[in-house]
Amino acid sequence: MPAAYEWVEAALAAVVAVLLVFTCLLRTATVSGVSMLPTLQDGDRVVILQLGCQDPDYGELVVVDGSPAGQPPIIKRVVGRAGDIIDIDFAAGVVWRNGAPLEEPYVREPTHTRWDMAFPLQVPAGCLFVLGDNRNHSVDSRSSKIGLVDIRRVMGRAVFRLHPFQTAGSI
Repeated sequence: MPAAYEWVEAALAAVVAVLLVFTCLLRTATVSGVSMLPTLQDGDRVVILQLGCQDPDYGELVVVDGSPAGQPPIIKRVVGRAGDIIDIDFAAGVVWRNGAPLEEPYVREPTHTRWDMAFPLQVPAGCLFVLGDNRNHSVDSRSSKIGLVDIRRVMGRAVFRLHPFQTAGSI
């Protein structure tokens, strides 16, 4: 086989491989808004790992399909998983999980903003409790607009910032 055909065959195989990776394994999303400051900025472009997204760990950033509420996807931090009891002392600005205060060095300021969800609450099976890092400027699981997130709505975990290039790297 001539070298030109081998080159075309290799290029096609590479294109197919890239398409498969970005269709089945990875996606990208753009951060919209200030709810994840200081971790993520408005306009940041992130890589989403779709593999293993049905059981995210505490503290991981997840991208949630916003279509049930007619919204674009949102990025939030996992604070509670099935069976956890979440409570928030809004006066002190402290989030509690299963009776212990959370150490949250990533939050911008204490959690003083109350939405319409009642606390304490227990996270039901198949759901997550998620919060934005910029707690007083985030609509998240404290609000019935987002509420407890059905795990089936999790599109993946945000694992890498692509853009802007000067801040590119693991999240």
